[in-house]
Amino acid sequence: MKLVILLVLVGAFFSCQRPAAATEPLIPEGITYLTREAWGAHAPVLSMRPHQLTRLTIHHTATSQLPDRTLADKLRSLQKFSQQESPLADGRMKPAWADIPYHLYVDVHGEVGEARDLNYAGDSNTSYDPAGHLLIVVEGNFEKEDITPAQMKTLEKLLPALAKKYGITADSLGAHKDFADTACPGARLYGELPHFRRLLTGQQ
Repeated sequence: MKLVILLVLVGAFFSCQRPAAATEPLIPEGITYLTREAWGAHAPVLSMRPHQLTRLTIHHTATSQLPDRTLADKLRSLQKFSQQESPLADGRMKPAWADIPYHLYVDVHGEVGEARDLNYAGDSNTSYDPAGHLLIVVEGNFEKEDITPAQMKTLEKLLPALAKKYGITADSLGAHKDFADTACPGARLYGELPHFRRLLTGQQ
C-alpha cells in the first residue's frame, strides 16, 4: 500500500513539472485556422528531418498580396511549387522539397494555414539551416506593401502564443535576413520585430 501511495505521489509531482505549453492550443482563439486536411494537402514527397523548436523566424512570400484568392487555393499552389523543381525569381532552379518550406502561413486576411508539420525542419533556397526554426511566412512583399491590419492583429496574438507553447524567448524571435543574405521578410515587416519582441517579453 505504501508503495502504491508513493508511486501516485511521484506521478503527480512529475505531471506538475510538465510544461503547461503541452496543453496550450497551437493557434489562439479568435484566429481562423485552416488545417492541412481542410485545404487538401498532399503528403510529403521526400523524407524530412525531425527537429526541436528553439526559434521563431518570420518570412514573407515576396509576392503581391492576393485578397481575392482563398487561403486554401494559395496553400495548394504553394505546395505544388514546393514539391517540384521550380524556377526562382533570380533565375536559379529550386530543387524539389518534401513539402511547403514553412510551418505556418498568414494570409492577407489574417487567417492562418497549416503548412509543414512543425515536427520537421523547413527548407530554404538560401544558405542557412532552418532546423530548430518555427517558420512563419506572411503573405506579401513587404519591401513594397504594408502589413494589413488583419495580419498585424494575427501576428500580435500568434507569436506570443507560439513562444509560450514552445518555450521560445524574445531574443530567439528573428527573421530570415538575420540568418541569410536576403531582404526577406521585407523592410516594413522587419521593422515590426522590436514590437513583436516586446510582446513576447511582456508574457515571460
